[in-house]
Amino acid sequence: MEPKKRKISLLTTVLIVIALVLVLALIVLTVISIPKVLRQKEEAVPNGLQAVTQPPTQPPTEPEPTLPPPDENPFDDLDFQYEGRYLKLEGGGSITGIDVSSWQKEIDWEQVRDSGVEFAMIRLGYRGYESGSLNMDSYAAANLEGAIAAGLDVGVYFFSQALNPEEAEEEAYYVVELLEPYKAHITMPVVYDWEHVDNASARTNDMRDPDILTDCTLAFCQTIEVAGYKPMVYFNRTQSWKYLNLSELKDYEFWLAAYTQRMKYPYKIRMWQYTNKGSVPGVVGDCDINIYFLETPDT
Repeated sequence: MEPKKRKISLLTTVLIVIALVLVLALIVLTVISIPKVLRQKEEAVPNGLQAVTQPPTQPPTEPEPTLPPPDENPFDDLDFQYEGRYLKLEGGGSITGIDVSSWQKEIDWEQVRDSGVEFAMIRLGYRGYESGSLNMDSYAAANLEGAIAAGLDVGVYFFSQALNPEEAEEEAYYVVELLEPYKAHITMPVVYDWEHVDNASARTNDMRDPDILTDCTLAFCQTIEVAGYKPMVYFNRTQSWKYLNLSELKDYEFWLAAYTQRMKYPYKIRMWQYTNKGSVPGVVGDCDINIYFLETPDT
């Protein structure tokens, strides 16, 4: 019986070794196959799930619509000739005017009228470029009364230093208040005149954003229009190209300052300040002289 027991024990040992080898081989195969299985599962994930786990793709945004530019200027440099003292639109269709402020001091308005001037643009007031305070021009009342008494057509302008649309609106309400005694006699536009001041202490010294300046202009003009007056925007060529979005201001008339005897400006304007060195009887010293176009094509 002893030999038989040893034989069974040996067979058992062999079987155990074989079983261990098989288990070890299975473990090795499993470890090797796991990365492959994981890759296959990742590749099998549908696109819809990826859309959930990744930020959604934003649809392309359409560009904001661009406003068309202002109408073209119907005049060229050959449409204007001097008639006596003043530059005129050839063939009629324009009137001559001056714009004045306290800088001209006392004015003999009858002499002005008799020289051929037909309208006056009077500075009604201004905002201080340092203090920001609102002020009436010290000669505004005298100039309004004198020009009206002389039978001239009369408009006004306000020298703005607004920093934002709220201040521009405040200026417009101030203008409306000052004009109340003269309202029936204001037959020419009420003008927004925002200009850069060549002074480092000016509160508007860093104002260069055309969006802000355009919004200021709109705020003033809209308030003036609601009050029953005709708004107008004053600018020079550089200001109109760099600091204003003229396409947003096309509902209002333009007053261009361009000191030349020849019209060279691409856009339609209603009034042209063609000199700041004019000589006008009844006015001491230099004077701004203007042409106002009574009718232009498509008016």
